[in-house]
Amino acid sequence: MQIESAAPCAVVARINGVPLNLATEALGPDALRQRACTELLRQAAQRDGLLDAADARTDDGVVSEAASQAIDAWLERELQLPEPSEEACRRHHAAHAARYRTGERVRARHILFAVTPGMDVVALRNRAEACLLDVRCHDGSADGSFGKAARELSNCPSGELGGELDWLVAADCAPEFARELFGHAEVGVLPRLVHSRFGLHVVEVLAREAGTAQPFAAVQGAVRLALRQQAWVTALRQCLQVLAGEAEVEGVALDATDTPLVQ
Repeated sequence: MQIESAAPCAVVARINGVPLNLATEALGPDALRQRACTELLRQAAQRDGLLDAADARTDDGVVSEAASQAIDAWLERELQLPEPSEEACRRHHAAHAARYRTGERVRARHILFAVTPGMDVVALRNRAEACLLDVRCHDGSADGSFGKAARELSNCPSGELGGELDWLVAADCAPEFARELFGHAEVGVLPRLVHSRFGLHVVEVLAREAGTAQPFAAVQGAVRLALRQQAWVTALRQCLQVLAGEAEVEGVALDATDTPLVQ
């Protein structure tokens, strides 16, 4: 998940003339793209008669309950996805067997650089990267540098404990955080910042317990669900690209959207 600076918008962005923000509103590029994607879908639902023409977006970018239901109905109609085949499911399971282990545990600690509204995220990232470089250049477990940095810099209550998170299972973590910790073999300070909804994390894996590999028959439902979700996200991205190509888009770069987020 890439986090971008929330600098104030000097220009009002629009989709087919409908404003997405106020000129004085502090809105980062990711949030602006999210509003644009939602507005494209809201207008598509209106165009196809699923939403009253009188429905209008609000200044805070939150759509009405009627618009939310209409968008869901429009997507259900438009994104007709085939069921993943058993062969595709088996290939996915074989390629990602570590994801479907049960009982996998990771003992970790972290230093959180939290993102808050109006923050200079570029400066925050620079501080986080400097911290990562510093703890990687030391043996944090031996010389105490990781714990010292956590106590001084971390915005998480765990900082008082040197960043210690104890033993974790995937369900204990936000999904984007869990993806970076579980299903890997790395031990030690991860060579990259971990991005989550809470901010930027410098993470050290202290120990791992691999858990038990599960046969395909035991997890085929979860595998099928994962492939459906992947297909849905891909189809949604393509759908939004088509809608953006048909719309008059001002002040927002939609071609940079990684995974559209719809309110």
